[in-house]
Amino acid sequence: MLFTEGTKVRFKNTGDEGVIVVILDDEMVNVELDEDGMVIPAFIENLERIEDNPKPNRNPIKAKYVQTKQVPQPPTPPLQENDSQYHILKSLGIQLAFDPQVQPDGITSSYDIYLINDTRYDALFTFTIDIIGEIPRTINGKISSVSYQHLGKMKFSQLNEAPIIEVDIWQVTTIGTGYKMSKDFKIKPKQFFKNVRTAPLLNKQVHWYQLFENFDKEVKAKGEDLKTYTQRNAKKPKKPSSSYRRMNTNDPMELAHFENEIDLHIENLVNDNKKRNNAEILRIQLTHFNQFLEKAIRLGVKSAFVIHGVGKGKLKNEIATRLMNHPQVKTFKNEFHPKYGFGATEIIF
Repeated sequence: MLFTEGTKVRFKNTGDEGVIVVILDDEMVNVELDEDGMVIPAFIENLERIEDNPKPNRNPIKAKYVQTKQVPQPPTPPLQENDSQYHILKSLGIQLAFDPQVQPDGITSSYDIYLINDTRYDALFTFTIDIIGEIPRTINGKISSVSYQHLGKMKFSQLNEAPIIEVDIWQVTTIGTGYKMSKDFKIKPKQFFKNVRTAPLLNKQVHWYQLFENFDKEVKAKGEDLKTYTQRNAKKPKKPSSSYRRMNTNDPMELAHFENEIDLHIENLVNDNKKRNNAEILRIQLTHFNQFLEKAIRLGVKSAFVIHGVGKGKLKNEIATRLMNHPQVKTFKNEFHPKYGFGATEIIF
């Protein structure tokens, strides 16, 4: 089935509709949902083109599957209505759930990832999953009180790659956003399969992680109101992720010969760029960017320039997303420069 940027698609499982905005690789694309404009990653196998099936068949027939005798299964319990007493008395806070997707032969093929908020507050969030060999996926959004939100999928085989999860949460209050809470951890298969329970709101057995118990816990422990706590911690530096460590080089010659700029125009990176599609080009550019960034950090340079050009802004936006979530980057800016114009981003470490 052919998918291109701008193709209108429908999710086979949920019926949600949207438009493909970025083709990540041969298996994944980014889809902008019609309902709320949120952009989420999706596997191509889970999508169908709306023009091919204007009226979705909610009960598709799977070919080449012989139905054997099945033991009757109890019906899935319906989602409960939002009960204000539930999240006040029994709140488990902000949670992450991995819902196994089981094939007819009983084999788990993938996991649907959900963020759950059973507190009495709305929250803003940034979720990033980093898997070896893939471009890190970052989702920014807002999650309402006593609700859950689908964040995408993770393949079963990717558990062996020890995915790194990073989550930032801001409580939404009547005076704005509260203090930021952050958590990052590596998914270890042994612990992953051990953490099984019935998830609140989803009402199903999932692999479950409790990220933050309660927005109010730390504030109450210090005897402060939320506004005072927010002001006092406004300039608190972000704790570096365990995945990154700044190191000083032991080779001064390497630092002396380091060029503090990289030109990511594809013709400067590979010779056969005309044979590559847009997804391949973006992947190559981001790979060179990552290598340049980590080398700059390792050598301890103070600033560097990444030349990405103007274009449609896809490369610039991907770079900005990574810099925004990198603990060793103090700030970055894309302003007019006499040498680069608006086609480069300056990074301050």
